[in-house]
Amino acid sequence: MDTRLRNSIAMGTAFGIIVGTVIGAVTGNVGLWIALGTVFGAVVGAAIGSVLASQAAKDNGDRPG
Repeated sequence: MDTRLRNSIAMGTAFGIIVGTVIGAVTGNVGLWIALGTVFGAVVGAAIGSVLASQAAKDNGDRPG
């Protein structure tokens, strides 16, 4: 797995946990929102990593994937 993809997934997950904790504290349902924040953060991080990998491949003249 590319380092850039791993870093983006980790950053997205960390950001999702933070956002989930804040929303959970406000709504009073921390457990649910930490879980949802983790999932949504990982998905967003993977999407960002995929876009970055695709752009890097395009810059290098390679095919993504």
